[in-house]
Amino acid sequence: MKSNIVIFWILTVYFVVLGVVYTGWNLITHNYVEWAGSTALFGGAFLGGFVAVYLMLVQRKQGGVLIEDLDDSDIDDGDPELGEFSPWSWWPFMLALAASLFILGLCLGFNFWITFLSIPLCIISIVGWVYEYYRGHFAR
Repeated sequence: MKSNIVIFWILTVYFVVLGVVYTGWNLITHNYVEWAGSTALFGGAFLGGFVAVYLMLVQRKQGGVLIEDLDDSDIDDGDPELGEFSPWSWWPFMLALAASLFILGLCLGFNFWITFLSIPLCIISIVGWVYEYYRGHFAR
């Protein structure tokens, strides 16, 4: 976690310096500020600083360095329980496909037939993913 914080602070400083150079260069060569690039660079600096501060607050709340951050720790020292995952499940793929069709329908000039075709697919995929442990071989 500590190395991630340092990386995001470096990224923040890099974007600030790059934003200042970019804005100054445009002022010198064109006598005006090019707002799209300057806003994007300073926005990237803001987002990098935002993530760095968030990671600092998370590390402070955890009460120090985690086992995973120690240089002399093994893989077995960490928490073995990471959650419950379904490696055999096809529902996330189906939901991604349905959501992609929905976005495709919106992007192609609001082709409503693609959008309306994908809405039931999204609903079926969400319901299938939520209730996959309530039916079939893995029912509880």
